[in-house]
Amino acid sequence: MNIVKSLTGTTLLSGVMLLTACTTFASPAANSNAVKQTAANTVQFQQIRNATIKLDYDGTTFLVDPMLAAKNAYPGLENTVHSEIRYPMVDLPMSIAEVLKADAIILTHLHADHWDDAARNLVPRDMPIFTQDAADAATVRKDGFTDVRVLTEQGVVFKGTRINKTIGQHGTDAMYKIPALAEGLGKTIGIVFQKSGYKTVYVAGDTIWDKEVEDALTRYKPDAVVLNTGYAKMTGFVDDSIIMGKDDVYRAYQFSPNAQIISVHMDTVNHATLTKAELRHFIEEKHLDKQRTLVPDDGQYYKF
Repeated sequence: MNIVKSLTGTTLLSGVMLLTACTTFASPAANSNAVKQTAANTVQFQQIRNATIKLDYDGTTFLVDPMLAAKNAYPGLENTVHSEIRYPMVDLPMSIAEVLKADAIILTHLHADHWDDAARNLVPRDMPIFTQDAADAATVRKDGFTDVRVLTEQGVVFKGTRINKTIGQHGTDAMYKIPALAEGLGKTIGIVFQKSGYKTVYVAGDTIWDKEVEDALTRYKPDAVVLNTGYAKMTGFVDDSIIMGKDDVYRAYQFSPNAQIISVHMDTVNHATLTKAELRHFIEEKHLDKQRTLVPDDGQYYKF
């Protein structure tokens, strides 16, 4: 199985939604300056496409997992379902120049739908890039990038924002028992963003729901949780996925009752089997609070 090659090769703004459930205001009796300060300390999230997102803390913008190719640039990922479909299945919702307006890039892993050939060619060589480990950092440096840093579970600070890596599992235990498949799936991480006076955001990354995810939710108690919920499938594993799906949105909703749940990684790559429309229907069926379970369109952004 050519899993490794398959996975590692190769200006629409839909408006602002103020997430009031994630915004804490002082009581009327509190000092008015404190009220203004709290209201101003907003984090901005923007869905770009697939797992590519932006987070802005106090003017510092993080671009996560950039995939920058034009629609249909690549053949479908080998050994995955619907591999006859080329990807990306949709164009970027804005210009590449707009996407690249960022202070740093974070790569949860180096699979082609998270860090593609286009990104490797178009990202400025002096852009600060954070990777999950030294091995990924070495790979990125080989492409000529000069400011590559490694994330840790203890956390690193960039322009006042603390970034902690969390552990992910990019598939089931059964998948990882197959050596070739385990090599292709590889390691991946999630990311927690924190800054004093701002909401905590947990980006789970390409992982299934497991104890590590629960531990991260318990430890950090994030105000917003970004889940990759396309329910992407490998061939030969009919009932299993390598990332989360709609049932995991429900799990997160129940496990972290005070958090916004934002779902991404849909409608873009051939092996993602859950669509945004299907997830929105599921949210309706389960009578979930739509202010807490968000399914952004490409280009859409939220402030909280």
